[in-house]
Amino acid sequence: MQEFLTNPVGRDLEEIVKEFSPTRAAIEKNFLEKRHVYLWGAVEDSSARYIVERLLYLESVDPGKDITLFINSPGGVITSGMCIYDTMNMISSDVSTVCMGLAASMGALLLCGGTKGKRYAWPHSRIMIHQPLISGQIVAPAVDIKIHAQEIKKTRDELNRIIAEASGRSIEQVERDTDRDNYMNTKEAIEYGLIDAAFPGY
Repeated sequence: MQEFLTNPVGRDLEEIVKEFSPTRAAIEKNFLEKRHVYLWGAVEDSSARYIVERLLYLESVDPGKDITLFINSPGGVITSGMCIYDTMNMISSDVSTVCMGLAASMGALLLCGGTKGKRYAWPHSRIMIHQPLISGQIVAPAVDIKIHAQEIKKTRDELNRIIAEASGRSIEQVERDTDRDNYMNTKEAIEYGLIDAAFPGY
């Protein structure tokens, strides 16, 4: 379970880490001092809160200094992911993104949404893009189902636009390439334009 910062902005590091258990506090302090943030697991409200808190905190203590977001995620909730994405683009600090394992679906969008020239993957990573998924059942009048369908299309168009802008590919190509699950290794993701290079040191 993630541990959260009550109110990270405007507080010093020592005050923040007191909220955690001793071991977790030591890890958290190390991460924050290095300006490292981690997305490990599904993108959902709790993980989005965890990441956004840290992005805003690091921006408040040293605006404009690079932050690194490490990603190992199968994706998840679109609105939670867009909360992270918008925060990355709102702050003045460049956000370098690094895939370490898997960046799929919304995880891939966050990966390619990092600052251009600073998007990386470890050598045996996998990146996967696809169209938005519908989970569960929609029980509603026919007119409401039509509304849901329209919203899903709008969401798909928005996500495709983001991927196209991040990769330099055309909207038409991204639409084709996300029609089904599309897996890439690190080299293929570089060629596609989702990332810029293998993580430095490899």
